[in-house]
This record gives sequence, C-alpha cells and structure tokens, in this order.
Amino acid sequence: MIFIDFPALSALAVRSELATKKCSCCAVSLDAWQRLPTSLELDRFEEIGTLREDPYEEPTFAEYHPHGTRYDSIDAPIAPRYYPANLSQVARCLNCGRHYLRYNEAGGYFTELRIRALRPELLVDAAL
Repeated sequence: MIFIDFPALSALAVRSELATKKCSCCAVSLDAWQRLPTSLELDRFEEIGTLREDPYEEPTFAEYHPHGTRYDSIDAPIAPRYYPANLSQVARCLNCGRHYLRYNEAGGYFTELRIRALRPELLVDAAL
C-alpha cells in the first residue's frame, strides 16, 4: 500500500472538505474516532494509502493531545506519527469523494474497525 506523507494527507483533507454532495457516508457524524457505523457500506470505500510509514517498525501507542483533548474528542488533533493515526489507512468514499481514516482496533479478544473523518483543520505534523 502507498505511504501518504503529510503534504499529500493535507491535500486529501482539503479535497474532502470541499465535497458537498449528500452521501450516506456523512449521514452519521464521524468527526471523532468511533466504531464503523452499520449504516456504512465498506464496498463503497476505496483504500488509497496508509499513514504507516514502515510496516515492520513497531508503532507508538502514544497519543497527541497537547490541549487536553482525548481519543474520542471531535477536536482531537490528527497527528500522523501518533496513535491511532499512525496505524491508519486513508479511504475515499466512491460516492462523494470524502476521505476518512480507518484502522483496526485489536484488543485482547476482539478486533473492531474504527473510522474518523479527515478534517484539514485538525491535522498536525507533530514530531515524536
């Protein structure tokens, strides 16, 4: 899968923000990380790349919240070098062109697909 660097991710976020077509992908707010809503059809999304630069390197599970946000905050930064963005793929809705981050949350006995809208105002190119 193609690695998406910060400038390319920023461009995709801006393009996503400009999408105005009504679509089922944005019928439910995806401003914060959440489990994949049952209303979304996975076959209507195309994976276009990954934010995981090296699939063989152990990713950090440190989160980036300099202003006191949390994982599930709608205003939490999207910092590609930090969890969970560093495990994410970028997917594009085939109906409207909006972009989303998706990753598979793997707990002790379960896995769950999580999703979040790619919003340009939240992108932060923060170093580890």
